[in-house]
Amino acid sequence: MLSAFWNGFVIILTIGSVLGCWWLLMWTKGVSGRDDDQVGTTGHVWDHDLEELNNPLPRWWLMLFHITIIFSLVYLVLYPGLGNVQGVLGWTQLSQYDKEMAVADAARQDVYAAFTDMTPEQMMASDEAMGIGRNLFANNCAMCHGSDGRGAVGFPNLTDNEWQWGAGFDNILVALKQGRQANMPPLGAALGEDGLEQVVAYVQSLSGQNVDAELAAAGEARFAVCIACHGVDGKGNPLLGAPDLTNDIWLYGGDADTITETITLGRNGAMPSHADILDQEQRRMVAAYVLSLSQGN
Repeated sequence: MLSAFWNGFVIILTIGSVLGCWWLLMWTKGVSGRDDDQVGTTGHVWDHDLEELNNPLPRWWLMLFHITIIFSLVYLVLYPGLGNVQGVLGWTQLSQYDKEMAVADAARQDVYAAFTDMTPEQMMASDEAMGIGRNLFANNCAMCHGSDGRGAVGFPNLTDNEWQWGAGFDNILVALKQGRQANMPPLGAALGEDGLEQVVAYVQSLSGQNVDAELAAAGEARFAVCIACHGVDGKGNPLLGAPDLTNDIWLYGGDADTITETITLGRNGAMPSHADILDQEQRRMVAAYVLSLSQGN
């Protein structure tokens, strides 16, 4: 809402501009118009006989200007345009938006109604359901996981069968609704320089990489600070979002430098909740689509 001063300023400026246009129109009509059919001149003459005529505007053109002015006044009466004056129709951008969204939601519910009782398998078998899921994924998930779902550094690949927080349709639904917050604390200070190098070698050995056997053996004992999350065997814990360290799938990278950075600084990967962005039916469609990306892999 505008203050009283600015409200009055906008009203005066708007009405004054419209009336000023009308005055200018009438004034120029008086200057150029004539009571007879003779064409007047401005009095300017060049080369002794070249006169500048002062023809009046065509009447139909003048009428268009008048109609425009009348239209603007009617508009200002019906719709907001004079400061805080809302107009007799009470129209607002918010009410218009709500009305259009209500129509869109009704149409969307009609479309989703056909899939409400479908199982995930049935949705994955439906081209229409997968088309909707693909569009929702592209609009809400592709910026992090990529248009093909293969992710990037720090963003999981959804096309394999490695699930940091657990596999299956229900787990994907939980992730969409609640979001995920991974939290690996920095352990570099606790391990020390020698211990850090040893644990890095041991972690690499878990996934079958070629490392110094002596360093890896020493790192196995120091790995005790990691087993609370990753387990004694390093296979991780989906309940905590702790990844499996025994395969060749790495969220941030499996080389020595990246693992060193991870252990030293920790990691705080976060997936935001989509509960306020996607409703239940939309989340089901996305979850089915995401699940379909990993099928056959």
